[in-house]
Amino acid sequence: MSAHLQWMVVRNCSSFLLKRNNQTYSTEPNNLKARNSFRYNGLIHRKTVGVEPAPDGKGIVVVLKKRSGQRKPATSYVRVRIRRDARGSLRSLRHLISKNKYRRDLRMVRG
Repeated sequence: MSAHLQWMVVRNCSSFLLKRNNQTYSTEPNNLKARNSFRYNGLIHRKTVGVEPAPDGKGIVVVLKKRSGQRKPATSYVRVRIRRDARGSLRSLRHLISKNKYRRDLRMVRG
C-alpha cells in the first residue's frame, strides 16, 4: 500500500494517538516531533529515523527502518549506537542519514 493510503487509514484511528489541549499528538516509534502528521509519522513511511537516549545514559541510539523486510517487522529495524560528544554525535547522525539516503525532510528536525 502507498504511504498516502496508509495515512488515510491511520490518521484518525491509531492506538498511538493522544488528544490534549485541542491538539493531536502521536507516540509511535520513530516519530521525531510527536505530532500526528503525514510528514512525521513513523509507521507509514518505508525509511524512517528515530533517535533515543542510550540505556546507560552515554550517547544516543539511532533507530533506522530498513526498506527491505517490510513484511517482517521484527527484523525491519536497525539500531546504531553513537558514543561521542554532542557535536560528534550530530555529525555522525547527519553522515549516517545522508549516506544511506534517508529522508531529507527530517534532516534538521531533531538537531
